[in-house]
Amino acid sequence: MGLRPRDIASRMAAQRRKPDGYVRDTFTLPREAARAKARDYLTRYPKAGYMSAVESWRELPDGAIEFTMRRLPSAD
Repeated sequence: MGLRPRDIASRMAAQRRKPDGYVRDTFTLPREAARAKARDYLTRYPKAGYMSAVESWRELPDGAIEFTMRRLPSAD
């Protein structure tokens, strides 16, 4: 029996909910503001201490950028 798109989407959503210890923040901003926000985030939570990164991003039809930043909760 083949999988329906709904089944695949449900499975992927369930995998996303598994706790992995990272804090995620999602933003939707115009392109230049998104760049500034990402720079500010990486300055505030440096990659060396928090393992910060842009986890995913996409351009929306109106030209805005939706992106998710990921980091550890503390640098300890």
